[in-house]
Amino acid sequence: MDSKNRKSWLMAMVAVVGILVQSTFLSVAQSKAPSGPPTGQAAPFSHSLPQMDGGHLRAILVEVNYAPGEKDKPHSHPCAVIGYVAQGTIRFQVRGGTETVYKTGESFYEPPNGVHQVSANASDTEPARLIAYFTCDHETPLTVPPIEGK
Repeated sequence: MDSKNRKSWLMAMVAVVGILVQSTFLSVAQSKAPSGPPTGQAAPFSHSLPQMDGGHLRAILVEVNYAPGEKDKPHSHPCAVIGYVAQGTIRFQVRGGTETVYKTGESFYEPPNGVHQVSANASDTEPARLIAYFTCDHETPLTVPPIEGK
């Protein structure tokens, strides 16, 4: 084998060894990776939505900030809502359901037209922040007075 062919053969072998080392490194790194969501990320949240007119869908994202001890009056949302607690703790209850306290990183679902009886900061000393994701299929105010009978 002349020096030109030997050099080509050697370069090919170095490339193959490099690929094998990289492949082994990636396999070891993946086998040591923790299962579930990456650290610092919330677990996925999923909830079925009610039947909607797909021709008129809108998504609206609203940030709700609560001062320590602050609460809302009872109200209703004509659209489906997914809430995500971005900071602090939130007390939540829709008429007919149980009152629940959600902590930072937790999510919940609120059906359209349900009466939101409790929406409050669960802490008297720390602020709370909620991200509300509304899915609407019609033009409507996002918050309305409580709907009686619901």
